Amino acid sequence: MSSNNILKCLIIGSGPAGYTAAIYAARADLKPVLYTGMTPGGQLTETTEVDNFPGYPKGITGPEMMEDLKAQAERFGTDVRFGMVTKADLKSDPKKVWIDDTIEISANTIIVSTGASAKWLGLENETRLRMNAGGVSACAVCDGFFFKGQEVAIVGAGDTAAEEATYLAKLCKKVYMIVRRSEMRASKAMQHRVLNTPNIEILWDSATEDVLGEKAVEGIIVKNFKTGESKKIIVTGFFVAIGHKPNTDIFKGQLDMDELGYIQVVPGSTKTNIKGVFAVGDAADKVYRQAVTAAGTGCMGALDAERYLADIGIH
Repeated sequence: MSSNNILKCLIIGSGPAGYTAAIYAARADLKPVLYTGMTPGGQLTETTEVDNFPGYPKGITGPEMMEDLKAQAERFGTDVRFGMVTKADLKSDPKKVWIDDTIEISANTIIVSTGASAKWLGLENETRLRMNAGGVSACAVCDGFFFKGQEVAIVGAGDTAAEEATYLAKLCKKVYMIVRRSEMRASKAMQHRVLNTPNIEILWDSATEDVLGEKAVEGIIVKNFKTGESKKIIVTGFFVAIGHKPNTDIFKGQLDMDELGYIQVVPGSTKTNIKGVFAVGDAADKVYRQAVTAAGTGCMGALDAERYLADIGIH
């Protein structure tokens, strides 16, 4: 492949991180090509109302915001393509990836923006109400505001679940926390915080059997494993906090990752262990996982890529 066919900058994945990286890369004349993945726009395409992203005083839906970001990236010349990277050779020079197992692409720099996917219980009504914006969410910080003064339920027993339960407790009248075992996996400090919050009621040894409601959540059915009893609880919001899985499997063995699969970067940058490869957004962030922080790292990734290309003499 001749050098003329080698991309300066390839962005893998869309969403706020990928599109922001594309905006900055395009403005720096890196002529970026962005492959969207199978869900163009990422997790935000499943979010109805976004009220906490700067610049939208009246709020906006997730899909609309992603269309805005895509249009802005294309306005500066980003080549946005639909397709999924199914294989990667990041250690070659130039780096190589394969789209849908067929198209080979070579690039001097790669920005990984593949995001993460929330884990769900897999209940039929959970999925239906989630897809119809009916009050099922995997992000209390994103959506808790919409349930102010109401009663909600959250599933999970780790630090994230405990943190989100206490966050919801500040906004909501009551929070039911559904825990599968007789103990929590969260750190002792987080457990104390939950136990000392009066409007959080923990349902130990329990699991959600069903989510009720036609157009919006109206309640849940919870089963207690020890007693075998199933009971209906009236709630208007249902939050699932059983973890996220970063979409990074195709990079295993090449990029350094933590035990959960999040890509490790040099602190204060988006640099990975491979020169010329940068990781942005939720693929590298298990702490904040917000649209605005993802966008910020997208900007960082493009600037890091621009500086890397200048250092190796590619302009």
